[in-house]
Amino acid sequence: MAEVKLSGVSKSFKTTKAVVDMDLTVPDGAFVVLLGPTGAGKTTTLRLIAGLENSDSGSIEIGGEVVDDLTPAQRDVAMVFQQYSLYPHLSVRDNLAFPLRSPILKTTKDEIERKVREVAEVLHIPHKLDNKATELSGGEMQRVSIGRALVRDPSIYLMDEPLSSLDAKLRADLRVELKRIHAELAATLLYVTHDQIEAMTMATHVGVLDEGHLVQFGTPRDIYENPSTIYVAARLGQPRINLLPVGLLESVAPHGAETMGLRPENISHGTGRDASVVRVEHLGDQTRLHLKVADHDVITLTEPHTSLAPGETIQIAPLNPIYFDVQGARIS
Repeated sequence: MAEVKLSGVSKSFKTTKAVVDMDLTVPDGAFVVLLGPTGAGKTTTLRLIAGLENSDSGSIEIGGEVVDDLTPAQRDVAMVFQQYSLYPHLSVRDNLAFPLRSPILKTTKDEIERKVREVAEVLHIPHKLDNKATELSGGEMQRVSIGRALVRDPSIYLMDEPLSSLDAKLRADLRVELKRIHAELAATLLYVTHDQIEAMTMATHVGVLDEGHLVQFGTPRDIYENPSTIYVAARLGQPRINLLPVGLLESVAPHGAETMGLRPENISHGTGRDASVVRVEHLGDQTRLHLKVADHDVITLTEPHTSLAPGETIQIAPLNPIYFDVQGARIS
């Protein structure tokens, strides 16, 4: 595995700036997730590292070597796409072996068989090796797609929203699988998604992107607790952070504060300002209260078996609020 470093990398498509002056280091052995909405520059960043796109400026290093002039085949990366990209007429065994049969790699037949068997074990599909790709479920096909990258043993694995086309249960199962695979292989992974749950549950580091800019980089916990901007604060957390005008729930705020960010779990009940219960949302392990304070919506958490009902009034107060200025930047 290897460290990947982007220094001042930019890429535009006509008038659209897809990646802007990006400095990013993917530590050796890390599981880095790039998080952001459609158009944030996530996939373009992956394609630049893979060599599928050429940057307009800046440089990219993989394992300490500048790779700007190298072809995708020379960069020693493996990419997993959103779609399965399997050969339907081939068996699972042949789909997994296909990348190893490249003349460039010069892999022996015995070595190919060994690697295919090892990866099948890691992915829990050794019993499917002789099945055609068309005979697999969606989750199994995505496992094979990931396996085609794993057999390569590259410097870095690049994954472009590989779970987005799966249903909720399969996504949850494969999140666990990918985290386990990363731990077992000590692999360097760069993974892009717009799904904050994937970022929070799998990543060792998260990079939040906004219109081609890397806005913040750190551990999931640090970014959740110490967002640098309103944009970052709103990207992580389910339910989302409450963004309220200063003075609505508190009497004292830092100089220059315009907005108070309040996580749903950081709201105390029983004292403070009156809030009207609009809706009670029972979700099994937690219950969300949808409240109205003056003309503002507030979501908070309460005990799973609460007896509160719509129309009732409770009192709430902020705990550990985060403040932002008029431009949306964090105020310490």
